[in-house]
Amino acid sequence: MYIANKPSFIEEKTLIKCGYNFVAGVDEAGRGALAGPVTAAAVIINCRGKDKAPWYEEIRDSKLLNPSRREYLYRHIEEASLSIGIGMATPDEIDSCGIVNAVRKAMKQAIELLTPAPDYLLIDYLNVPDVKLPQKGITYGDRLCFSIACASIIAKVSRDRFMCQLEEIYPGYNLAKHKGYGTKDHLSCLLRIGACPVHRRSFMPVRGMD
Repeated sequence: MYIANKPSFIEEKTLIKCGYNFVAGVDEAGRGALAGPVTAAAVIINCRGKDKAPWYEEIRDSKLLNPSRREYLYRHIEEASLSIGIGMATPDEIDSCGIVNAVRKAMKQAIELLTPAPDYLLIDYLNVPDVKLPQKGITYGDRLCFSIACASIIAKVSRDRFMCQLEEIYPGYNLAKHKGYGTKDHLSCLLRIGACPVHRRSFMPVRGMD
């Protein structure tokens, strides 16, 4: 199945024609990491205007962008959005309720911080049952849907910045470098000094390292 790398406004414009005014894209970052929170972002982008800013052409799924480009686009999204919400679920929450429920918890937090409140949600892959709004989970949403791609960038940059802060609190793991993912460097640090409070105890190979 071919998936376009450049997201479009098709979903948003269809919903606007149906009478929805504030359509939010929702995505997460950090689902597969061994340390740190899972972070979600919800973004309401103004997609009614005929003239699009040049940076719109550069929006992609955050995984397809290098760190400097994500930071650049983060600033533009922040300036152009009607509203942005960011939510996090801690490693303890991930361990206690599972990663999917933790992602939904972070998404719910992000959605509830939006002002104006959204009247429709476009979500990457999942739905969020605890949020009583009409919503659509879109497979490969961060590749296909502009608002979700913007949310993926906001979530990724926000989480990366937070992981750099955690590096100062828990030195020795190079968290600012690998952002908590299971790189060779990270695994080497874990084997050498063990897990710290921001590691996910339910994830292998962290499980049983205490």
